[in-house]
Amino acid sequence: MISLPRAHEWSVLSCHGCGLVCEDVSRRDPRARCPRCGASLYRRRKDAIPRAWAFLIAAMIFYIPANVLPVMHTGFLGRSYDSTIMSGVVQFWNGGSYGVALIIFVASVVVPCTKFLIMGLLLLTCQRRVRWARLERARLYRLVELVGYWSMLDVLVVAVVSALVQFQSLSTVEPRLGILFFGMVVVLTMLSAMCFDPRLIWDDRKDDG
Repeated sequence: MISLPRAHEWSVLSCHGCGLVCEDVSRRDPRARCPRCGASLYRRRKDAIPRAWAFLIAAMIFYIPANVLPVMHTGFLGRSYDSTIMSGVVQFWNGGSYGVALIIFVASVVVPCTKFLIMGLLLLTCQRRVRWARLERARLYRLVELVGYWSMLDVLVVAVVSALVQFQSLSTVEPRLGILFFGMVVVLTMLSAMCFDPRLIWDDRKDDG
């Protein structure tokens, strides 16, 4: 098999912000920045996989109380009750708010679980230097990055609903502790994706780095 030259052998590196291939001046200037987008330039981090694993595992742990603890407290005509994520989805659906229920379900269940699976797959395959479906795995990572911008939809829905209901004198809606844990899940999964280096997908030599 033909061994292709690596970026460090040509003294170049790619910008993590815009992908521009730049001259590797990070060793001479630790504060070097991309000439196109201004992002900081740096070589690979040796602890990228352990750090990504740490944030991912922490996110999965926080996801348990995020689903078990109530995320919203609702009061109406003297009656009050707490709602978890799934019970809130059911209440919105039964109340005819199908769009809100669907948004909460996708943002709080489908998206986090999908990110857990994709990040776990990427980390495991990179640790084992698996050559399988490299292009597809790179696309999966880009998908995780893209979805990350919309991960706070659940928190936003609770905030908007709370603000709107306050205008009605007979009912109240307040956020509860579960929404804090869910926010931590979103932040930790984003940190896991940020720590992961997608260039690891293309490595097949032990001395790559």
